[in-house]
Amino acid sequence: MDILLVPGLWLDASSWEAVAPALESAGHRPVALTMPGTGADAEHSAGIGIADWIDAVVARIDASDDPVVLVGHSGGGNVVWGAADARPGRVARVILVDTALPPTGGIISEFPVIDGVIPFPGWTFFDEPDVADLDPQTRSAAAAFTASVPSRVPTDPVELRDERRFSVPVTVLAGSADQAAFLAMLTEWPAAAEEFARVADSEVVRLASGHWPQFSQPERLGAAIAAAVDRTA
Repeated sequence: MDILLVPGLWLDASSWEAVAPALESAGHRPVALTMPGTGADAEHSAGIGIADWIDAVVARIDASDDPVVLVGHSGGGNVVWGAADARPGRVARVILVDTALPPTGGIISEFPVIDGVIPFPGWTFFDEPDVADLDPQTRSAAAAFTASVPSRVPTDPVELRDERRFSVPVTVLAGSADQAAFLAMLTEWPAAAEEFARVADSEVVRLASGHWPQFSQPERLGAAIAAAVDRTA
């Protein structure tokens, strides 16, 4: 099965390199994507929004002969859920890596805009639990591959239109939360909680990781993705 891997903000296809071997060993075809405008200056990215990122994933879905699995890390969760809404009959499962489903109108978050783009803000910007399992060497290596994202993307609302999206199975690979803790966290965002509650087939799997398991424990993340795909089959 084709597994489309969508990175979160500031990352490109290379962020999945250490995860792909586990998926290939399980007999799947990982397809890592780089979103439009990543690393581009303001002149070449000002017009790019979340809809363009969703369209890029939809185009790759359409290029596949068979249904695909969508994997979205962090802000990439908004992208894959938007793509599943656009092509509900072509998506076998959505897998979220340490993020939640956005409701319609939901955004990723707000970040400082510098020179018309949003650069990687550095590891100290994030809460300590999110980065605790990234040692200094891993942080340095991962940061070297980060790039700016278009200024509109994190605050553009996701527009969801097709109720059939709720028939797509959803797996949440949560960093530190089990299912009970994840559902408790969602109560802080009622619209997101309602969106998740309406999914007919959902599960939450605790990874026991920070927010970037593709860097801190890529083999385990790959195995968890493959296991979720196998449950789909």
